[in-house]
Parts: sequence; C-alpha cells; structure tokens
Amino acid sequence: MPRTLLTLSLLATCSLVLADAKLEILKPGSPTASAPTVSPASRENVILYKEPGRYGGWPANHGLWQWGDEMVVGFTSTWYKSTTTDHRIDRTKPSYEIQARSLDGGKTWKTEENLPFADHNTEAKPKALTEPLDFTAPDFALRFRFGGLHQGPSWFYTSTDRCKTWNGPFSFAVEGVEGICTRTDLIVLGPRDCLMFGSCGKKNDGKEGRVFCARTTDGGVTWNFVSYIGDEPQPGGFAIMPSTVRTKGGALLTTIRMGKPSADIQLWRSDDLGKTWRHVSAVTGNIGGNPPATVLLPDGRLCVTYGYRRKPTGMRARISADEGKTWQPEIVIRDDGFDGDLGYPRALVRPDGRLFTAYYYNGPREEDRCIEGTFWTPPTGLY
Repeated sequence: MPRTLLTLSLLATCSLVLADAKLEILKPGSPTASAPTVSPASRENVILYKEPGRYGGWPANHGLWQWGDEMVVGFTSTWYKSTTTDHRIDRTKPSYEIQARSLDGGKTWKTEENLPFADHNTEAKPKALTEPLDFTAPDFALRFRFGGLHQGPSWFYTSTDRCKTWNGPFSFAVEGVEGICTRTDLIVLGPRDCLMFGSCGKKNDGKEGRVFCARTTDGGVTWNFVSYIGDEPQPGGFAIMPSTVRTKGGALLTTIRMGKPSADIQLWRSDDLGKTWRHVSAVTGNIGGNPPATVLLPDGRLCVTYGYRRKPTGMRARISADEGKTWQPEIVIRDDGFDGDLGYPRALVRPDGRLFTAYYYNGPREEDRCIEGTFWTPPTGLY
C-alpha cells in the first residue's frame, strides 16, 4: 500500500464519511441502567495492526476467516487525526482496504496490502459472474464490498486459496431490492446453494436501514429475494448489519443492529430457511450503536459479541442457552477504551474451543487507533 499521499477520490471520501456516521461516539454516554456483569474465564488480547499515525477500522465491514492455525481478517487503514467528529480520521487523506494474516493461530500477524480492492482509485469495475462458485471448497472465501450507505451498490470478491489472491469484483443484484449496502454474512447450504443476509435502502425515506435475505442455487451467478426481516423502520431509523448462524436443528438466528432511539441488538428466528421470521428477543440494551458478531459455541449455545460505546467503553458479549429466548449476564471482555470509536467485531470459535473476536480499538492514548483481537472463554457457572 502506498505510504505517500494520493489524490482522494470521491468514492474514497464517501467510504470514510459513511463508515459509521450515525452516532456521536467520541463522548460516550453513561450506561442507561446498572446491571450485573461478569468476566471471561480466560482472556488474552493481541494486536493485529498498529502503526504510528495510522487508524485501523471496522473489521465487520470486511471479514474474518480461519483454516486451522491460518487466520485472515480484513479492515480499513487510514490516517489518524484528532477531531471532534464521530471518527478520529483525517478526511483529506485516502483510505485503503487491507488484510492481516496469522499462520500461528493468531499469536502474530502480518499485514497484506497489495489487494485488488485496496485502493478505491484503481479498483476495477464489477463484472457479471459467469462460472458458478463452490461455496464448500476447502480454501474458499467470499467478501462483499459496498459503495455508499444509502444507494449502494454492492459487489463481491472470491478466493480459492485462503485469501492469498482474490477474484473479481463481481456485480451483485437482487431483483426488487434497491440501495444494497451489504457486508459479508453467509449461510452455506451446499456447493452451489447459499443464503446471504444484507442491508438495503428503505422505501419510506430512501436511506439505509432494512435487512433482507437472498439465496443463490446456481453458485452465485444469480441471487433471488427470499424475505425482509422485520418491518421497515420508521424514517430516520434503521435495522442493519445482520450476523447469522444456523443451529443443529436447522433454525436461522439473525442478530441485527438497530438505530436510535434503542441503539441495541435484536434477535430474529426463521425455521423455514429465511422465508418467514419471528422476533425472539432484545440481545442488549442501548450499547451506543454497534453491529453484532454472532457464533454458536461447541455446546450449541448462542454467543453475540459487540462493541460497547457507552461508558466504560470496550468490548462485551452475551450468551444464551435457549437459542436467544433468555440471556445470561453481560460479559465484559474489556472496558479500557479511550472513547466509543471502537468495536465492529468479527468472531469465530477456534479449534481448541476458545472464542476469538477481532475489532477496532483505541487507547490508552487518544492517538492509539488499531485492530486488536481477544481470545477468550466464557465464565464458568453460566448454563
């Protein structure tokens, strides 16, 4: 990735302005109510990306993959600047989409910058996918990208060698769905069969803010609309950034980030592969606005991790033993953030059973803006 300053394109400008321009997060509010919290049974923090003068952000917009001890996480790299806006970034300088790789199970990480989507100025225009994908290939990965939050469009890249090389970009469209601005959330059903969950525009105000489900049965060549999840939020509100798992019994559980005034995470369930949905529960209270990273633990419990943008800022999680009907006390993974400009996690379960959560973080100094991760295990005594 170039270290010299480049002319900032309009698209690059939009990517910075719209990364999370929904909340005032530099002056986080106090918790809405006191509630008991617990600590992980074990916890180990690691740094994935940290450079002087730079700002790493938003793994949730990219992806996290693993193949044994090989792990890859995507994120945005730009320049730090002390500001009074919602992100401490220098908007006169370009941003780059890069990734970091670990070959030792996450102990050490190396940045990879020469990617086809790294620089918005030189990224190719999306083309139609003509050859079907095999979603079950052992070294396969797929990542979505998006333009503007409210109008889209979205496109995707694929890899068959553990993210070492990327193919694409490939155009993405779902008939009847406008303003698609989607991150990567997939449930693979077979070699050519896959569900995706994404965000799109609302009809009542033309703004980002509704979650939909689409399906391909021809390896990604075409995608067909399946359903919306929940009612369309009111003008000014939003429901975005789903994170989905499929239980052993076949149910889909989707957690969704909600806008103001609730600024919480809500859980929905489908028992017919996304055709119909019913609301299950509120996973959190007001957390200041952050997307969920949802996984199933080896014993079948549901675990949702998220950034906590209220005081004290940091990373938290909740676990449910009954597929989201009830939730155990909030787990404080860490609470040492400098301000609320953090979170946007991706999570997975390691082969040894530990959870790994990657996120962007800050502190202890204001200028510390990096990508970090935590290996952790749930507290004992939770059922």
